[in-house]
Amino acid sequence: MNVVDLRFLAGVFVTLFVIVDPPGTVPIFLSLTRTMTSKQRSRAAMVAVGVAILIIASFAVFGRFILAYMHISLPALQFSGGLLLLLISLQLLMGKEGELAQSSGVNVALVPLGTPLLGGPGAIVAMMLFVDQSHGELPRVNALIIALVVMAVVLYVFMRFADVIAKILGDGGVTLVTRISGVLLAAISVQMLFDSVHSFLETWGVIAAS
Repeated sequence: MNVVDLRFLAGVFVTLFVIVDPPGTVPIFLSLTRTMTSKQRSRAAMVAVGVAILIIASFAVFGRFILAYMHISLPALQFSGGLLLLLISLQLLMGKEGELAQSSGVNVALVPLGTPLLGGPGAIVAMMLFVDQSHGELPRVNALIIALVVMAVVLYVFMRFADVIAKILGDGGVTLVTRISGVLLAAISVQMLFDSVHSFLETWGVIAAS
C-alpha cells in the first residue's frame, strides 16, 4: 500500500500554487514591508506563512462545521475577503502603506498577508474540496499534509528573498512597485467580489450555473 498518493499530491500542490501564486505575492509583500528592516521582513514572512497555513489547515478540518454553525456561505466568505483586499489596495495606491506596517510588521503579517492574501477564500475552498475528495484515505491525507508543508516552504522562500529585490530596485523602484501592486491587488479584490456575486446569483437561481 502506498504511503502517499503522488498523483493526488501533485494535484493539490499545483492547485494551491496557482491560487496562492507565490511569485505574485512578492511585489505585494515588498510594498507592505517597505518600511521594515531585513530582520523584520524575515519575521513578517514567517508569521504570514504560518498564519496562512494554520488558517487553511483549520478550515480543511473544521471548515464546513464552522461555516454551517455560523450560517456563513462560501460566497459570503469570498466577498468579505474581496472587500478587505480592496481597502488594502486603496491604501497602497494612495501611498499609505506605511500605516499598514505598524508594530514591527506583526499587523501586516497577519492581515492582509496571512489572510486574506495567502490564506484566502480561494485556498480555503480548494482545500475543503480536496479533503472531501480524500475520503479519509491515509495516502491522500498524507498527500494533503505534504502539499501544505511544501507550499509553506515555497511561500517563505519567495517572500524571504523579496529583500534582495528591494535592494536592487532602490527607493524609487519600490515606490513604483507599490503603486503597481495596488492596481493588481485592486483587480484581484474586484474579481473576488465578482465571483462571489456570481455565486450568489447562481444560488438564488437568477442565472444558470456555469
